[in-house]
Amino acid sequence: MINALSSPDLQQSNRLRLNTLIRLRWLAIFGQSIAVLVVAYWLEFPLPVGLCFALIAGSAWMNLWLAFRYPAAHRLKPLAAMGILTFDSLQLAGLLYMTGGLTNPFSLLMTVPVVISATSLPLRLTAVLGLLVMAVATLLAFFHLPLPWIEGSPLVMPFVYVAGMWMALLSSIAFTAIYAFRVADEARLLANALAATELVLQREQHLSALDGLAAAAAHELGTPLATITLVAKEMEKVLGKDPKFHDDVTLLRTQSERCREILKRLTSLSSEGEPLLTRLPITSLIEEVIAPHRDFGISIKLKPGERIGAEPVGRRNPGVIYGLGNLVENAVDFAHTSVSVSWTWDDASVLLTITDDGAGFPAEVIDRIGEPYMSTRQGAEPGGGLGLGLFIAKTLLERSGASIVFSNSSGPGEGAVVQIKWPRSVFVYADTVAGTSLDAV
Repeated sequence: MINALSSPDLQQSNRLRLNTLIRLRWLAIFGQSIAVLVVAYWLEFPLPVGLCFALIAGSAWMNLWLAFRYPAAHRLKPLAAMGILTFDSLQLAGLLYMTGGLTNPFSLLMTVPVVISATSLPLRLTAVLGLLVMAVATLLAFFHLPLPWIEGSPLVMPFVYVAGMWMALLSSIAFTAIYAFRVADEARLLANALAATELVLQREQHLSALDGLAAAAAHELGTPLATITLVAKEMEKVLGKDPKFHDDVTLLRTQSERCREILKRLTSLSSEGEPLLTRLPITSLIEEVIAPHRDFGISIKLKPGERIGAEPVGRRNPGVIYGLGNLVENAVDFAHTSVSVSWTWDDASVLLTITDDGAGFPAEVIDRIGEPYMSTRQGAEPGGGLGLGLFIAKTLLERSGASIVFSNSSGPGEGAVVQIKWPRSVFVYADTVAGTSLDAV
């Protein structure tokens, strides 16, 4: 069961699928063929049709070979994907060489392989491919056949125009590649962080399910154990006076009775004790969250605030306990001497505030706190990390109905402040409203 909760192969899942490149290349082949036919036979411009279709046929042959050589779901290694994209770039460069170089308006299509690389390949490979395409574009600015035009009146573009096309192409390659890489990278990081969140929830749900499994085991083992106990008593009556078997039979009976007592306790834990264990007052929740962090040299101070009405009692939620524990752990890691936990409630809401006396959150990242793989604090503190823990905590708490605000305190001797607020109707445990209490996670 533990193996089932292991992390997936995220590196494998992020690889580019071969079938995607094959379909994109068929689209390019179709478009290139239409363009050559229109220019050569409809517009009747002079064009090396044979050489152009030779390059297009080479691309089609590559597609067919890849389609028959590998299954449709095959995922390419980064170097293999880069090799295919390099081939596409050179094939397009060959067509542009025979049709006017950078004076050809279709030269902008040279950005496409780089953009595809930016969305799926490592940054270093995308940079190499981008530099290669830029170098090829530079050569095409000086070396190319004339642009297809009306026969007898060749169209000669000014060098300033060609230089402008060259600059526009290089700028498009750089900008679109960087933009595509950033967007794809953020999407990958978010997906990986969500996967980690799901793993945490699966683990907590697995632990919660053990209680139900214990009850089922107690129920299933009850009948055969009762039979064993009955047989042991009968054997004790018959062989109880035999010195060879007396001790063994007595031990068998006593151990079977002990097993019955254990199963009885498991059954009572899963039935009679369940309502008590599932309900958790706010003060008990706070104590359970901070208890593991008391022995790290940082003083944790409890500061109850204004309380209106009865104490809110929520449902024991592994996700909420984990999320609050992560926030307290983060505060302890960055505090100098103390962390304070305060709470208030009224008829409308339940508010929990965690404050440390550390340096606080840097101003430039305070609005981005909670994003995956972004460190929220700077310096050599032992708690510095990638921000994934805060992302998981924020996600779990928000799924329980809470809103979270990260800020810095203006008070003396205080640093970072984290406020977690639930509507009271969401926090309070209600057996009849399953969708609005904390068991929503």
